[in-house]
Amino acid sequence: MTVAEQMEIIKRGAVEILVEKELVEKLEKSVKTGVPLKIKAGFDPTAPDLHLGHTVLLHKLRQFQKLGHDVYFLIGDFTGMIGDPTGKSETRKVLTRDDVLKNAETYKEQVFKILDPKLTKVVFNSEWLGKLSASDMIGLASKYTVARMLEREDFSNRFSNQLPISIHEFMYPLVQGYDSVALKADVELGGTDQKFNLLVGRELQREWGQAPQTVITMPLLEGLDGVNKMSKSLGNYIGINEPADEIYGKIMSITDQLMLRYYELLSDLTLAELEKLKAELEDGTIHPMAAKKQLAREMVGRYHGDQAAVQADENFIKRFKNNETPDDMPEFVLAPEGEKVLLCKVLAESGLTKSNSEGRRSIQGGGVKVNGEKISDENLEINCTGEYVIQVGKRRFAKVRFV
Repeated sequence: MTVAEQMEIIKRGAVEILVEKELVEKLEKSVKTGVPLKIKAGFDPTAPDLHLGHTVLLHKLRQFQKLGHDVYFLIGDFTGMIGDPTGKSETRKVLTRDDVLKNAETYKEQVFKILDPKLTKVVFNSEWLGKLSASDMIGLASKYTVARMLEREDFSNRFSNQLPISIHEFMYPLVQGYDSVALKADVELGGTDQKFNLLVGRELQREWGQAPQTVITMPLLEGLDGVNKMSKSLGNYIGINEPADEIYGKIMSITDQLMLRYYELLSDLTLAELEKLKAELEDGTIHPMAAKKQLAREMVGRYHGDQAAVQADENFIKRFKNNETPDDMPEFVLAPEGEKVLLCKVLAESGLTKSNSEGRRSIQGGGVKVNGEKISDENLEINCTGEYVIQVGKRRFAKVRFV
């Protein structure tokens, strides 16, 4: 592709390119010499599962792969033990080496649902950071001032509010920036919340006599509520390892406006195809529900395969248009503790809710049905005999038997 064609794809969904002129020059040199650019994105394995919010960067990396550039998927097994202070109002809990390595293994399994494993270089930053001596670390710390560190909004707020900032937290942007020095990165991707850290990489590369990397910031994907960034802690996420029906149903629950946002940042549609879809939605040629189903099938297909996508589509139609229960709902066999048991306890024990209290809230909100009947009594007890089909919300079903 020409440089202009590459830039059109690279800019899709991006918030900032710092500095765009430098990226154009890098691409021109790459086209002229045939040498691909080194594209880097780092992920600290602080939790075992990835959600669609994490995949925004992965999707952009995949676009760079298709453009013929070298992609480095950097697992921050060293930085993960420090803990990224970005956006935190207090010092993060330090993870153990075992926690980090265990999470890193699951990351590798999940990212290749998007990235081409043959074209992806997986690297761990302990390979170089773990070899730095104490004097090397002191030398690295000398490259930045406390005043510059306090320019970060989260550090500045904590300092102003007399909240503690540990010295090791100042080291995080420096060691992340050193990753770019070690890899001699041409481009680094990150979320908008990572801008400070990414720019530190540029400064350190200059200190080591390298051409500074281009920084591309990507937006933080909104979760199902359409307001807050996707987060497991907020419960507004779509996990890429969730069951196919769950992913499909969650996609179908988002607003039409958020659907277009997901299409732009997550879909494999080309720019031309995306513009055509927008035009057809605007003139009524295609109904938003049909477009949303197309997106849901694409997401399920990516993470579970095409057959699962077709099945999830059929299950959705049966469940919501024909008001049927799914054929493949999980079954739970519970041992009776007496003649009766609280329904909220059954919800928790069958995995439909995480706890009894969450079960009570679901009942209070009118989201629980037993054998098709909506339940409103949070203290309802059911008989510990026979079989029940229980539904929580629109997508969670289970068949519960007492023996």
